[in-house]
Amino acid sequence: MSRLSSIEIDDSAIAPATPEMEQERRVAVFDLLEDNSFTVPGRDGQSVPDGPYALDLAIREGRLVFDVQTEDAEKVAEFHLSLGPFRQVVKDYFQICESYFDAVKKLPPAQIEAIDMARRGIHNEGARTLQERLEGKADLDIDTARRLFTLICALIPA
Repeated sequence: MSRLSSIEIDDSAIAPATPEMEQERRVAVFDLLEDNSFTVPGRDGQSVPDGPYALDLAIREGRLVFDVQTEDAEKVAEFHLSLGPFRQVVKDYFQICESYFDAVKKLPPAQIEAIDMARRGIHNEGARTLQERLEGKADLDIDTARRLFTLICALIPA
């Protein structure tokens, strides 16, 4: 079963999320647990315990950490990714989200839709960045990458 069955987010080192971002995070976790594809390939001839997997996401020592375990808490892998490749896309995503939330309150549907299309484009860019950064470490489909990117946004300061 190549999937995530649980997700924990260590947000103790960051400022509290806005209500909108907290809602997006809850939705992303729910959607992610409902439908995802996450595989940890074996490396150097080593096999990897079968999933489903539990994932802990955190920022530690300025790096994004993916701690992957089996449901029985057997260590599968731990990936430490540089935050650099994510910073600009996260900043752009936060800015467009802010514009979107403001637009929903006061703009006509056509303008809201245009902003939402831009928001989805930036979100897809972040998901592709995540897939690239995890290449060789974990295999995930674009929908899983999109949902994980939402969670990463909750951890990386804009």
